[in-house]
Amino acid sequence: MRTRAALLFLLLLTSLLEAQTTPTTNRQGTADLGMSYGIRIGPGMNSASVGDESYHNNAEPHRKRVLAWIDISNGYQHDSVSHAVATIERLGYETGAYDTFIRTDSHAITKGTVTGSDGQPLLYAKNLNDFDAIFFFGVREIDLAASQKKDLLAFVHDDGKGFVAAHAGATAFFSWPDFGEMLGGRFDEHPWGITDAPVLVEDNNFPGMTNLPPTFQHIDEYYQIKDFSRARAHVLLRLDVSKLDMTVPLVHHKEADFPLAWAKSYGKGRVYYSALGHDPSTWDDRAVQQMYFEALRWALHLTDAEITPRPLPAEAKPLR
Repeated sequence: MRTRAALLFLLLLTSLLEAQTTPTTNRQGTADLGMSYGIRIGPGMNSASVGDESYHNNAEPHRKRVLAWIDISNGYQHDSVSHAVATIERLGYETGAYDTFIRTDSHAITKGTVTGSDGQPLLYAKNLNDFDAIFFFGVREIDLAASQKKDLLAFVHDDGKGFVAAHAGATAFFSWPDFGEMLGGRFDEHPWGITDAPVLVEDNNFPGMTNLPPTFQHIDEYYQIKDFSRARAHVLLRLDVSKLDMTVPLVHHKEADFPLAWAKSYGKGRVYYSALGHDPSTWDDRAVQQMYFEALRWALHLTDAEITPRPLPAEAKPLR
C-alpha cells in the first residue's frame, strides 16, 4: 500500500510540475474551458477574464460587446423593460454571440472618462469606445450633456457602430431632432391600445425575418410613427391597418403605411427599430426573440443584409 501511495504522490507531483512549466497563451487561470485564442467560444463570459484587468483594458481579445441602455429616470418604468433586457442578455450569453453590459443610467454614454457621483473615475467603467452596439429601451427625455449627445451620434455615424431600439425607445428625446433623424421615426400615439392585428412582412430575407410567414397575427401595443420616410429606411414589418378601425380619435395618418420595424444606415453605422415588445410575455415569443437577436447580430456587423430604401408595396390598398 505504501508503494502504491508513493507512486500516486509522484504522479501527482509530476503533473503539478508540468502544469507550472507548460506555457499558456490566454492567461485565463482555472476558467480555460471553452476558450480559443482568449475568447470564450461557449455560453457566457469567462469568469476569470471578467475580473482580469486584461479584459477591461482590451489587452486580450474578446467578443462583441453590447451596451443595454435603459435610462428611465425621467419617464416611466415600462412593464417589459426588465424582461426585455434580461432576454437580450441571455440570448448573447447562451449563444456566445456577444457580451451584454446593462446600465440603467447614462454615465456610459460618453467617449470620455466615466465618473461616479463623487466626480471620481469608476473602477472598470466602460465608455462608448468599449462597445460595438447599443440596445436601447429608454423612454422620454433623458438627461445628456451636449458632449454626450455628440459622442452618441458619433458612435454610430462616425465609428460605424450599431444602435438597436425597442418599442418605447421611439418615445425618447422628443426635444432632440438629431436623435429622431438617427432612429428614423418618432412615436405618435398608439390609437388602438393593445390589440390583436395582422402584421405584414415586407422583407423576409432580412435576418430574423426569414422564418416568418408573409402575414402573421400578433398581439401588441402598436405604435403610430411620425417623422418617418421610406426614402431613408428599409421597412421590414408594417401593420395591416385594413383590418383596424381607422376612425378612432388618435389616428393621425390617413394612408396605409404604418411601419413597425425598419433598418437603416446612419453614416457608417447601422440602426434598427422595432415597435414590438410592449408586454413582458412578448419577449418569450421565439419569433420576437429571433428578430431582436438577429437585429443585434446585424448591427454588430456579424451578418449583412440589403437595406436599400423601398417605396410602399404596390399591393398596399389606400385607405378610404
